[in-house]
Amino acid sequence: MDFVPTERFRGQVVLSADAETVAYCSNAAGSFDIWTIPTVGGPPRRLTQLDGQAVRQLAWWPDGKGLVFTADRNGDEQYRIYRIDADSQEPTEISSGPDCQRVLADVPFDAGGRCLIYAANDRDRTVQDILVRDLAVGTERRIIPPDGVNFTPASTSPDGRWLLAAGLRSNTDIAIYLVDLTDPALEPVCVTTEHGNGYFAPGPWTPDSTAFYLTTDTWGEFTAVGRYTLVDASMERITNEDWDIEHIEAAGEVLVWSLNQGGRSVLRATRKGSQLVLADLPQGVIDAIALSPDGQLIVLEIDTATRPSEIGVLDSVGGFRYLTDTRPPAVQVVDPVEPDLIAYPASGGRHVHALLYRPHTSGPHPILLSVHGGPEAQERPEYAYAGLYQYLVHEGIAVLAPNIAGSTGYGLTHQKLIYRDWGGIDLDDLDHAVRHLHTLPTIDADRIAVMGGSYGGFAALSCLSRLPYPWAAGVSFCGPSNLVTLARACPPTWRPTVDAVLGNPDTDAEQLTRRSPITYADAITAPLLVIQGSRDPRVPQDESDQIVTRLRARGINVRYDIYPDEGHGFTRRANEIKAYGDIAKFLLTHLTRK
Repeated sequence: MDFVPTERFRGQVVLSADAETVAYCSNAAGSFDIWTIPTVGGPPRRLTQLDGQAVRQLAWWPDGKGLVFTADRNGDEQYRIYRIDADSQEPTEISSGPDCQRVLADVPFDAGGRCLIYAANDRDRTVQDILVRDLAVGTERRIIPPDGVNFTPASTSPDGRWLLAAGLRSNTDIAIYLVDLTDPALEPVCVTTEHGNGYFAPGPWTPDSTAFYLTTDTWGEFTAVGRYTLVDASMERITNEDWDIEHIEAAGEVLVWSLNQGGRSVLRATRKGSQLVLADLPQGVIDAIALSPDGQLIVLEIDTATRPSEIGVLDSVGGFRYLTDTRPPAVQVVDPVEPDLIAYPASGGRHVHALLYRPHTSGPHPILLSVHGGPEAQERPEYAYAGLYQYLVHEGIAVLAPNIAGSTGYGLTHQKLIYRDWGGIDLDDLDHAVRHLHTLPTIDADRIAVMGGSYGGFAALSCLSRLPYPWAAGVSFCGPSNLVTLARACPPTWRPTVDAVLGNPDTDAEQLTRRSPITYADAITAPLLVIQGSRDPRVPQDESDQIVTRLRARGINVRYDIYPDEGHGFTRRANEIKAYGDIAKFLLTHLTRK
């Protein structure tokens, strides 16, 4: 508890039109509600008090007097849409129809505030349509994507004519579509077709509605900022760096973006194309950006390895200042550890980048091998797992967190290595991680545990069942054990992505079975802690049930904790504190035992 942040955010900050108030999602009161805080600083205010629900997305209503938000129940990811006034704590539901996945557009209102724009799979559970609701009369226009594509709306042009939408086939195959809001008879047009397949993510518009910004990998291994001009359908490259571009925001002539430089975020800004000098930021990861209408104020959610995620403000006069303070008691009295950024050799002449957290005390130390989720995600220098890394290091346990094949941040080729090869090249990279640990004199390679959540849980179970090392313990949090049943049970709108990234459960069943931890369950002998949300729509409880049943039948030491009011991750602070506390005790027990 001493290492757990006082609250956690959800990677979204929204700034009011007068730039005086920031709204965000926080679980400070127990579950994710909407909170607001003045940009000049001051006490935060809780706006919603939801019972059994958790806020996911939010945006200011056009009149600035309230917000629109989505919320699900107990982590089921069946989001409904609500409005709440800034002076009220009673939200009003504005969605209708059955439970489904509703996703607000990046900017969910048109410039005039006449329409609310969101996506939903209410018509067909396998397809995500766009819906444009006329707020005055309550009618809705439905925009249906082409076969094999799921739409996610982005933003409308300042003149109100055009809507940008992302058309997703997989995480690396995303096109940009243009929807004419003035003529319902016209079909959406894919404006990136002539540039081939690849990653094209829509960004903000220019003030005159003649062009929009985007991020794309069309120019190389890493994503870059481009500008697409409507009149001649041309695309111009704006940035040219060998790191991925992440968040992009624009206001007037100011363009702001963040760069993922070796895992850490670097902030860039231009005005009319000329570079702006920005004040220094804490060395960490930027999770969200919002701009004031004049571009003078930048609101950030930023996370570092030694300080939990915080909301802060950057301006040209006062530099950067925190608005929140989520630091737990321990971080204020102990010396948190910054990870070493290392690289170890892997097959094929590759090197795998990793974060190594070393205790301040002399070794040799037992170590936790921690595998991130995704798999298309990245281990970065953040206050990870609610402070678990820092707690373990404080107790004399090192942590190695690698960015194995499939991880983002190191180029498209490295990211796509895992496509339809789960349990192949990724497991080989983890094998090389253990081999590397055996070469480090400060590490006790005979005391290694492995842990992961979601895909990372699959990787942890794969290590325990397929790599011949004397594992001290393992932790799987919502981890798949059977890739065939996982693929069959995926959320309906994920079907094209699952087929592309994992494999099809019918045509690829043999390969998926051969790579599933359940196939090798009899080889697992290490003590195991399995944590699962019973309402998880991404990795159903059956995945954990299967592996636990097999191991218990053999008398293996398995602790199985099911959270009946959680889905894929935690929405309730009390559950999060309990789960990570239990993980910490479990690892400490088995890694420090001689």
